[in-house]
Amino acid sequence: MNIAYLMAPVVGLLSALHCVGMCGRILSYALAGALLGWLGAFLFASVNTAVAVWLPRAAAAVFAVAVGFYIAGWFPRFARVEQIGEPPWRTLEPVGRRLLPVRTRVRALLYGMVWGWLPRGLVYAMLLAAPAQSSAVGGAVYMALFGLGTLPVMLGAGLLAGRMRGFAGKRAPRLVGGLAAVGLGLFTLWSQSI
Repeated sequence: MNIAYLMAPVVGLLSALHCVGMCGRILSYALAGALLGWLGAFLFASVNTAVAVWLPRAAAAVFAVAVGFYIAGWFPRFARVEQIGEPPWRTLEPVGRRLLPVRTRVRALLYGMVWGWLPRGLVYAMLLAAPAQSSAVGGAVYMALFGLGTLPVMLGAGLLAGRMRGFAGKRAPRLVGGLAAVGLGLFTLWSQSI
């Protein structure tokens, strides 16, 4: 079994405390994963398969370690990475505003898909490994699993909105989440080397 498929929902679950305000993004994540998975299959078709799989996963693991340091509060400058996604977000954000108020399921789905493109460093880290899945379907599944990993906390946040935000802002949960992301990144690097 591909270890990335096991890692994706766990990282999603651990990152959801950090991204508690975001909802309905799983389809956007899957679409982005499909695009990058297809790109990976296309680019790596003529390259050594082992290198083609290892390189994006190693990059994603290093990025996950950096995100873990950021979540734990040890690397605040990492937030600058999110500036990469700001130009497309400036285009999409007004589309999301036009969908308000959300009164139908279709509008809710569309609104969630727009919010899936909100610039987030951990999402970028996960997307770095999507090309290594070597197909559009593999990339989509990988990113959908990451999105599904955020779902339990997102649902809980809806039920416990005020309490969850206060919990997520405390130092201990951020430290635990950050260390978990660092651990997953290091484990991914280690598993790639054996």
